[in-house]
Amino acid sequence: MRHPSKSLFSTKTTINPITQLDMTEGKKMYFSVMAIFLMYAAFFVLFEDYDRSQFSPFEEPSDWHLLAFSIVIMLLLGWLLLRYAQRMDQRISREQAAKENAMRRQLTNNIAHELKTPVASILGYAETILEHPDLNPNLQRQFIERTYSQAQRLTSLLQDISLLNRIDYAPDQLVKERTEVSHIVSDIVKETAHIFEKRHQTLRNCLPGDIIIEGNASLIYSLFRNLVDNATNYAGEGAVVEMTATEKPGKWEFIFEDNGPGIAPEHRSRIFERFYRIDKGRSRSLGGTGLGLSIVKNAVILHGGTITVQSADPHGLRFVFTLKKSS
Repeated sequence: MRHPSKSLFSTKTTINPITQLDMTEGKKMYFSVMAIFLMYAAFFVLFEDYDRSQFSPFEEPSDWHLLAFSIVIMLLLGWLLLRYAQRMDQRISREQAAKENAMRRQLTNNIAHELKTPVASILGYAETILEHPDLNPNLQRQFIERTYSQAQRLTSLLQDISLLNRIDYAPDQLVKERTEVSHIVSDIVKETAHIFEKRHQTLRNCLPGDIIIEGNASLIYSLFRNLVDNATNYAGEGAVVEMTATEKPGKWEFIFEDNGPGIAPEHRSRIFERFYRIDKGRSRSLGGTGLGLSIVKNAVILHGGTITVQSADPHGLRFVFTLKKSS
């Protein structure tokens, strides 16, 4: 979900100068060892004895022969070290590529699986309506409403996938500006009031009215909106959801918690994974895309913060996260 009045990314591309150096692990090792060799050679040339007590030029031919021999040995060892460094970089590259390919395959399979359900439903309802033109008007309207609902779910899924791809591959293009978090959360509270009322839930917005950070308004909106949607979907009827914030040196610490049933400890470490669901059938029936909490975590990280999930007291779920203050 995106804040309607803010742009998520700029069109200007920035390049990180550190990435241009391309200092792989192998190269770091190679240059480090070669620097040690060069330091040794410098001491050998500048000082005659091993206690480094005086400076004296070479007087004996044997000294020059020993220096030349040391340089040859250094060059040979440097060449061998370079070959080893290159092979180490190649091995690391292959391992990273294999890991990325496995993650892409898994992600592709998850996306295909998630897209399959709404697409199949849309096709099924549409086919029924087309093949039965004399279908009861009430039933026909019911099928059209279900088709529209599945189309909305499909749209939400595609938007979330697009947002995460932009976060992954274009973080440098993130537009950050003075953002009033309190104002954004107030808008979300108004937008979701009817949902809380329908489910007999209560949303307590206890945030101070002066929370300002240097951030992306659209991404901050997605962060809080996804937390609110997650709570309304899974906290249960009659649940109380509360948002608080405390000012810390250089940052704001937020606590978002509910008094719902919570989740088992074995699931907490994985709830930020993409498409991870505790109850797959229930999640889909509620219209979730399986990407909301992943967007939350990525939004927090991109704003220089951290996020953890805990059990609330006496029961429920608590998210604790930080966002850097506006400089």
